[in-house]
Amino acid sequence: METLTLLAGGFSVALTPLNLSLLFAGCFVGTLIGALPGLGPVNGVAILIPLTFAFGLDATSSLILLSAVYFGTMYGGRISSILLNIPGDEPAVMTTLDGYPMAQQGRAADALALSGVASFVGATVAVIGLSLFAPLLARAAIHFGPADYFALYIMAFATIGGVAGVDPRKTLLSALIGLMIATVGIDPISGIPRYTAGNFHIYDGIEPIVALVGLFAISEILVLLEKHIKDRSSAIAVTGWMPSLSTLLSTKWAMLRGSLIGFVAGVLPGAGASLGSVMAYSMEKQASDKDGTFGKGDPRGVAAPEAGNNAASGGALIPMLSLGVPGSGTTAVMLAMLISLNVQPGPLLFERQPDLVWGLVASLYMANVTLLILNIPLIGIFTRLMAVPTWALLPIVAAVSFVGVFSISNSVFDLEVMIAFGVIGYILRKMDISLVPLVLGLLLGGDMERNLRRAMSISDGDWSILVQSWISIVLYILTFAFLALSVWLTMKTNKRDKARRFEA
Repeated sequence: METLTLLAGGFSVALTPLNLSLLFAGCFVGTLIGALPGLGPVNGVAILIPLTFAFGLDATSSLILLSAVYFGTMYGGRISSILLNIPGDEPAVMTTLDGYPMAQQGRAADALALSGVASFVGATVAVIGLSLFAPLLARAAIHFGPADYFALYIMAFATIGGVAGVDPRKTLLSALIGLMIATVGIDPISGIPRYTAGNFHIYDGIEPIVALVGLFAISEILVLLEKHIKDRSSAIAVTGWMPSLSTLLSTKWAMLRGSLIGFVAGVLPGAGASLGSVMAYSMEKQASDKDGTFGKGDPRGVAAPEAGNNAASGGALIPMLSLGVPGSGTTAVMLAMLISLNVQPGPLLFERQPDLVWGLVASLYMANVTLLILNIPLIGIFTRLMAVPTWALLPIVAAVSFVGVFSISNSVFDLEVMIAFGVIGYILRKMDISLVPLVLGLLLGGDMERNLRRAMSISDGDWSILVQSWISIVLYILTFAFLALSVWLTMKTNKRDKARRFEA
């Protein structure tokens, strides 16, 4: 009953003219960004964050806009996956396995409509879960001590592999770079400047938003300058937009199973939509692929990963809001935006700023319905966007990035830092090193260090304090369990890839 009352208050916040306009704009722009191959939700949100500062939006309005963009990119990412066999983002990779074959068989409209409905189901399950479980987790997190938070951060870093999906050594290297950058500035305990080279601009550390815009937006510009996206004009034509009722009914259980699996994956700190999509597809294939139709245009192979990645994207908001630990790369970027606006997500956020939390939850219910309405009748408009030339896209991204970052502090030094991080991000991407672990290291490194030092101060240097709490022990057990699951999935994937190469 209390939840319904708080949710009603959230709708009163979300239905203000400004927030409603931002919601619709975010859904539309997010879908457009998601439809562009290669951008994805992390880049989309990072590119638009500067606009929230440029327009002077408060934390609630900024979060509603970026969350709508986040959900919109998750919806839009399936378009290029199905029509071009080019994933719009990492979570959409699994959609290509059956979505593109469906399009080749003349069922592109069915595949797109099915993926839209599956995205709606998955995101709805996630938002309901967010409404029910985020407040409970926040109440439980109030009992966390410094050692427990340190264990939570260990879990976040240990599960980064689910986000990165690359060589674990490269993932670890990226995370360590982020942790190193997080130590720049004045020491939180002694007050002594560290690694500043005498530059007073970075005594307060590296501004997360400036670093993130450089890592994602500027590096994306450099990548696009180097290599234009190919084959945009070869998309399969879409005729009609009404989904086949029989197809939708045949995939209802795949959607539900994928939604539940994706939601659980999203709640795990550091796992994100990529893992949710992979797990949903893998589990559905084991449960339903009796005739060997998966990978050949089976609608269930589209419904399960689309429901899974959208459920994971909503689930990832739970640890971000209730614990202050991002559940995905995109929520890490959103966390940086909140911190820059002097909002600290965590257990007390639900008590101190209920309008922000419940306004966001209410807006997500509305965004989900809006995206379903947008993504089925207007699918023809979004598919034409893939023909936009790169030369027209680059100036827009660059202008938004530079104007937005300069509006944060009116500092030319911040622009120089942004460009420097853009070059770093470009080099790391050329080396196939994921930027998400670096982001997590940059955002969580300071809090991780402070909690460790507080715990050691309380125990007078006794390291056993890190495993004395039952909360810490449970978190360490979950960490090892998740790592074991990741190793098992990796071995299974490698085995399947070897079998395919042998057959070829």
